[in-house]
Amino acid sequence: MAAMAAATTKPNPNPLTTAVLLLLLLHHAAAVNNPDVQPLLLFKTTADPTATVLTSWTPTSDPCTGSWVGVSCLHNRVTRLVLENLNLTGPFPPSLTSLTQLRVLSFKQNGFTGQFPNLSNLTTLKLLFLSHNRFSGDFPPSLSSLSKLYRLDLSHNNFSGSLPLSLNRLTHLLTLRLEQNGFTGPISGLNLPSLQDFNVSGNGLTGNIPVSLSGFPATSFRGNPVLCGPPLEKCNVGPSDPTRPGGAMASPVSPKTTVSSSPTVVPSETKPPVKSGNSRRSKISSLAIIGIILGDILVLGLVSLLLYCYFWRNYSNKSMSGKSSGGSQVEKIVYSSSPYPNPAQSGYERGKMVFFEGERRFELEDLLRASAEMLGKGGFGTAYKAILDDGNVVAVKRLKDLNVNGKKEFEQQMEVLGRLKHSNLVGLKAYYFARDEKLLVCEYMPNGNLFWLLHGNRGPGRTPLDWTTRLKLAAGAARGLAFIHNSCKSLRLVHGNIKSTNILIDKTGNARVSDFGLSIFSSPSSAPKSNGYRAPEAALDGRKLTQKSDVYSFGVLLLELLTGKCPSIMDNSGPGSGYSGVVDLPRWVQSVVREEWTAEVFDLELMRYKDIEEEMVGLLQIGMACTQASPDQRPKMNYVVKMIEELRGVEVSPSHEARDSVSDSPAVSEETGRASE
Repeated sequence: MAAMAAATTKPNPNPLTTAVLLLLLLHHAAAVNNPDVQPLLLFKTTADPTATVLTSWTPTSDPCTGSWVGVSCLHNRVTRLVLENLNLTGPFPPSLTSLTQLRVLSFKQNGFTGQFPNLSNLTTLKLLFLSHNRFSGDFPPSLSSLSKLYRLDLSHNNFSGSLPLSLNRLTHLLTLRLEQNGFTGPISGLNLPSLQDFNVSGNGLTGNIPVSLSGFPATSFRGNPVLCGPPLEKCNVGPSDPTRPGGAMASPVSPKTTVSSSPTVVPSETKPPVKSGNSRRSKISSLAIIGIILGDILVLGLVSLLLYCYFWRNYSNKSMSGKSSGGSQVEKIVYSSSPYPNPAQSGYERGKMVFFEGERRFELEDLLRASAEMLGKGGFGTAYKAILDDGNVVAVKRLKDLNVNGKKEFEQQMEVLGRLKHSNLVGLKAYYFARDEKLLVCEYMPNGNLFWLLHGNRGPGRTPLDWTTRLKLAAGAARGLAFIHNSCKSLRLVHGNIKSTNILIDKTGNARVSDFGLSIFSSPSSAPKSNGYRAPEAALDGRKLTQKSDVYSFGVLLLELLTGKCPSIMDNSGPGSGYSGVVDLPRWVQSVVREEWTAEVFDLELMRYKDIEEEMVGLLQIGMACTQASPDQRPKMNYVVKMIEELRGVEVSPSHEARDSVSDSPAVSEETGRASE
């Protein structure tokens, strides 16, 4: 009975064993459900038949757990397959075309052979490195359909045939390396405007090097005997040896035609002698030609003299009328409304030029006489470059649409701003206040602004803004903004209009923050509700600005530096197409970082630089922290400066702020300070 009872009694399962078995079953189910497992296992059977290299690739494991060598995933799909220098062999496995989310594929320095399959399914592929293998056949035509590709390296293989013009579809391509293959034919039709790394040396290419590729070094083209043009030898358009660079392939006239004689040709010794009459007619013809030329010159001279007299008379009349009206044409354009008071208005005092420090160096009349050049229009008026009679150059800003209660309020704010002295702020020199005219005179910055450095002349011939300069300008702008925030503790000053056009570049290449402190005078009509830089809490009322809203705007500026995208451009396509009108750059960056590959947010012009990924990701994290929706979650500018300087490897001195501090103005009341918040 006891034995029967023991036999009928079920053993209690071990809880630990059950949990392990359950985890294995779940893990196996995840691996089975992953659509990329079978294509990778098929690739393993052909590329590693001895199973000595890809030993971690097992049917019972999941490639997205990090255990499969060379495989990386995102959202449980394989996005990177990097298998370099592993002695893998065989043809390119067609099964890999099923990895539709693949973005990086690198088979460098292996033993792959044969021709390419159709890769048009890999629509997300961005990097393709297949150098130092034994691939053969024509240039893979399916590569031209991979519109997102920006690195392509097929060098040191056995490819042959001509390069198709369909390559020009790869408008984002930054790298094209085809050296040491057997490509033939011309490359004159290639036009890849974004190309930064190019090499076709060691092939059999012929013809002219196109202008779009002539900027690359000669080493990119050597080893192609019949290739010519800059940077190689100049092409020879005449008949020559076709084996030499630039040599013509054949003369259009056959050798027989050039050496054969015709029976109708009179030999030179049987030609009749030239008569003296012919010589006389020739001499007369020469004199007639000289006379005609001299006559033409005299007629042209007379006509030019008449035209000169006519236009000079008109010009003199216009100059006299301009002087009698009291100013030149340029001055009328720059100062269209006179700053002088109307004499008929009694009790109105004429304005005067007030200097922030030092002796008076010029008067309003000097500015009116100065030659002026418009620099640009902003939210607070138009800026001009003015060259004074003594040669000094200043920037003059005509302040428009300001909400000023009176002269005293304006003077108090100008006094505060005039005390702000810092190497990363544009220095203020003087101001002018009258009822109909308000001017602010500043230092002139000769190297433009950050907006034009980032976005100006995008395309062929542009000099990209390098990473070191971007990081330097970001640090300088951060120091300038932090100084504004900390310069006057009782007033809690704000900038109110941080954007790339207000970050100017001085003659030594340092960032200078401009247009600070003017937001206190914003009127409801002039305050921009949404220019891409506005913090969410300030979007409804542009006059309610705080230091934390400045931090948000600066964060957008950092994202602009990293992405190369202007936050205030119209965009209805691409990754930001979910937002109509102005691009919401912080939201777009957050969505890409959250849903996609982080590297996609970075400016393509930064891809040429090596070993900067860590710094770019670090600055990206700072920009995202500054653009948090909640103001309380944003860091203070002092901490932002510290984080950026740590990225640059610069030690921040604790006495840095003390050296650039200013004292609170005794003439400014607390009431004015609260108004500026």
